[in-house]
Amino acid sequence: MQPTAPELEILKLLWQKHPKTARELHDEVEGVLGWSYSSTRKTLERMGDKGFVSMEFKGNKKIYFAQIEKVKTLAAFAQDFAKRVFELDTPLPVAMFTDSKLINDSEIADLEKLLKDLQKEQEE
Repeated sequence: MQPTAPELEILKLLWQKHPKTARELHDEVEGVLGWSYSSTRKTLERMGDKGFVSMEFKGNKKIYFAQIEKVKTLAAFAQDFAKRVFELDTPLPVAMFTDSKLINDSEIADLEKLLKDLQKEQEE
């Protein structure tokens, strides 16, 4: 199961720096998603049910951690995008990700391998 677009926005924040509280996450996604704090909390609850995030108590605050792998998740999104939008049967070129703010140089090789593995799985 892939995260929805709003869930991906939250995951991107957690991949960059975690843990974060629901309030911290909301303050960062509010401008992008334009929704209320209660919507952020409900989304985090659903993400927990799906296994995308975990939650711990720190004092009286709930803090959240990403539980799914960044590169694996991004590879699945890239492969789906290539197939669904561009009707490509081959993986997107990894060079397209070199200027990404989300992944670093060491993760690019992992991404390339995952994209090739996903391609092989689809061919079988």
